[in-house]
Amino acid sequence: MSATIIRNGRVIDPANKRDEIADLYIADGKIVGSKSEVRNPKSEIAEIDARNLIVCPGLIDMHVHLREPGFSHKETIESGARAAAAGGFTTIVCMPNTSPAADDPSTIAWIKDRATAVACVNVLPTGAISKNLT
Repeated sequence: MSATIIRNGRVIDPANKRDEIADLYIADGKIVGSKSEVRNPKSEIAEIDARNLIVCPGLIDMHVHLREPGFSHKETIESGARAAAAGGFTTIVCMPNTSPAADDPSTIAWIKDRATAVACVNVLPTGAISKNLT
């Protein structure tokens, strides 16, 4: 069992109406209810000091321009996903203004496959409702 304690963070959890400075206990990748549920000896528990930081559910960015396919010199799915993760986003929705435009199932499938292979966050492609974005 792997365990982590995030200490002194401002825990914001809208679903549970929570906004307070608290410690958060994580075991095997899941938040557990109390310290007693973290069964590792202290030496095996990773600690993170989150003083002056916010601890919250992953954010969702509903409007991202990943530029791949077609404009990878500007940004790739991988680089955009890494930037999103660095900002606390766990899900991004990418716009269809790529080349070719994401206006058919094969382009959407390519984006999804590429994201599965290289992205560290969830990537949801947006399909265009017109051909070639016209």
